[in-house]
Amino acid sequence: MCTAISLALGNHYFGRNLDYEHTFGEQVTITPRNFVFRFKNGTEIKHHPAMIGMALTFQSYPLYFDATNEKGLSMAGLNFPDYAQYYGAIPGKDNVASFELIPWILCRCSTTADAEQLLRNVNITDDAISASLPPTPLHWIVANKDKAITVEQTRQGITVHENPVGVLTNNPPFDMQMINLSNYMQATSREPENKLSHRITLVPYSRGMGGMGIPGDLSSMSRFVKACFTKLNSVCSDAREEQINQFFHALYSVYQQKGCVVVGDSYEITNYSSCCDTEKGIYYYTTYNNSTIRGVDMHKENLESDALVTLKLPEIAKFPIQND
Repeated sequence: MCTAISLALGNHYFGRNLDYEHTFGEQVTITPRNFVFRFKNGTEIKHHPAMIGMALTFQSYPLYFDATNEKGLSMAGLNFPDYAQYYGAIPGKDNVASFELIPWILCRCSTTADAEQLLRNVNITDDAISASLPPTPLHWIVANKDKAITVEQTRQGITVHENPVGVLTNNPPFDMQMINLSNYMQATSREPENKLSHRITLVPYSRGMGGMGIPGDLSSMSRFVKACFTKLNSVCSDAREEQINQFFHALYSVYQQKGCVVVGDSYEITNYSSCCDTEKGIYYYTTYNNSTIRGVDMHKENLESDALVTLKLPEIAKFPIQND
C-alpha cells in the first residue's frame, strides 16, 4: 500500500511512499526528451518534455511508479485493488494501457488542466506489457503547484476527482476517503477546547491533545487521514532545505516499519520515500535501509538524448561517528 502527497510550501513538492513486501528493482530514472514512447494504441511520441522519477525498467521501457516532467507536472500510481476496472479498446477513445498512463500524460501535458482535458477521452485498457507482468490495479494522483486531481477507472467508468487535500492512498475510492475525512473535522493542531459540558472545568493534561482521534494504524483509510492532518498543518520557512525535510517528515508520519504489517511469510515496509522539487527537477529519495536523503538533478544529464538514464538505489546505510 502507498501514500502520495502534493505540497506547496512556497515551492511545490511531489512524492510518495511505496509500501510493499518486496522491492521491484526500482531505480531513479530520467527519460530524456527524445526517448521514443511507443504506445499499445499505435501512437508514437518521439519528442516530449523530459521526466524524472522512480521506475522499473522492463525491456528498455520505464514503468514509472511516480514521475515529474520538466514543466512541473507530476503523477503517481497507487494500488487500487478490487475497485480498478480496465477494459478492452473502445472505438473513438484514447485507449491507453494502465502501465502507459503516466508517460501518456507527462509527455503531452504541462498543467493539471491539460491533464484533465486529455483524460476526458481516455479509456484505460487491460493490455499488459508482457505475460509476466499483468496489469496492476491502480488509481492516480496528478498535480502541479496549482492543483491536484485523482484519476480512477471503476465499473462506472473513468472519473477525475478534484483533490483539494493533495493526498492519495489506496482503497476505498477517493470520494469515500473524503467523506470519511469529515469524521475528523474536530481535530486541530491547537490546544483543544472543552466542549463536553459548560458545567465542568476540563483542561488539557498534555500537548497534542487537539489531534486526539487521528488514527495511527497503517490501513489506507487511516493513512489518508493522518497524511492529510500532517500535510495540511505543515509549517516551515522559505528555505528549500527545510521544505524538503518537512515533506519527508510528512511522509514519515505514515511510514511502514518492518514487522507491523504481516503479509504471508513477509512484512510490508516502505521501500522508498520520494520528494521531487518540481521547479528544479531534482528528485530526492530515501530507502528503508538507507535514510540518507539523496538527490538526482535531471538537468545534469543530457536531456536531448534518446536513451534512459537509470541510477541504482544505494542500500547500505552508513553511520558516521561525529567525534572521530
